[in-house]
Amino acid sequence: MREHIFRADKEYRRADACLCELLGDLTRSAVKKLFDGGEVIINGRQAKASQGVSVGDEIICTLPDPKEYGVKPENIPIDIVYEDDDIAVINKQQGLTVHIGNGTPDGTLVNALLYHLKNLSGIGGELRPGIVHRIDKNTSGLLVVAKNDAAHVSLSAQIAEKTCKRQYLALLEGNLKDESGTITTYIGRNPADRTKMAVVEPSKGKLAVTDYAVEQRSAGYTLCRFSLRTGRTHQIRVHARYIGHPVVGDDVYGIKKQKFALEGQLLHACRLELTHPRTGERMAFTAPLPDYFCEILKKLAFDLSAVRY
Repeated sequence: MREHIFRADKEYRRADACLCELLGDLTRSAVKKLFDGGEVIINGRQAKASQGVSVGDEIICTLPDPKEYGVKPENIPIDIVYEDDDIAVINKQQGLTVHIGNGTPDGTLVNALLYHLKNLSGIGGELRPGIVHRIDKNTSGLLVVAKNDAAHVSLSAQIAEKTCKRQYLALLEGNLKDESGTITTYIGRNPADRTKMAVVEPSKGKLAVTDYAVEQRSAGYTLCRFSLRTGRTHQIRVHARYIGHPVVGDDVYGIKKQKFALEGQLLHACRLELTHPRTGERMAFTAPLPDYFCEILKKLAFDLSAVRY
């Protein structure tokens, strides 16, 4: 058993919501099991999932020892940008799903991580070892992986507290009216198609905030930089559609008739900033646009030498 001690730095209406945020990618059902099993102590007393949490409350959570991974290692090539004893930063290629799920029994980034890395944190469970945050299958770019539980807790807290910064470059259909701005909506399941996300009423979704800035314009397209303040499913893609300029190549939220022969959206996580869980050092990582993205920009006469990372 592994004991983790937290100190709440803000108020929560429910203790289970607090623990979901602190433990990052741990599923709600897994968090529920911790409360049901009496493994969560707040201020010295066994906690209920529904109780509130105040600033300064001490939360002690006991997690079971990690099980032998049910996911098999696979020799899938991945680009490891950085690695030490605590974290690994991966430049994920387009077309690679991050972890096993419905309809994806293998061939994921997790399978590749188990092959290439010696250790991974167990907080995410046996299907999501090391996974602190995700990017979509057909989105390329940077994400950080935790190699032990202490690193996982630290990185999850940074994402929750918005000190982990993530920036993306996307090619959008059309020309944006403004040079920069902030998109603020609520995102939830599309009531007409539960496999998709959509901008919904506040009561039916979660707050989603995205900053954007135009990098270049050319031939009726816009190269745009997006910075996430929140991390909702498909957030940039949904927000791009919401403002009337979907991501080029997006076969879910984009235009039906695509001009280019693409295998997915031209959306790339180009920059990642975080504080190292052990040393406290502020670190920044960048990843250049993949070749297929650059080829489209060249065809549209964008200046690749002026692209910032």
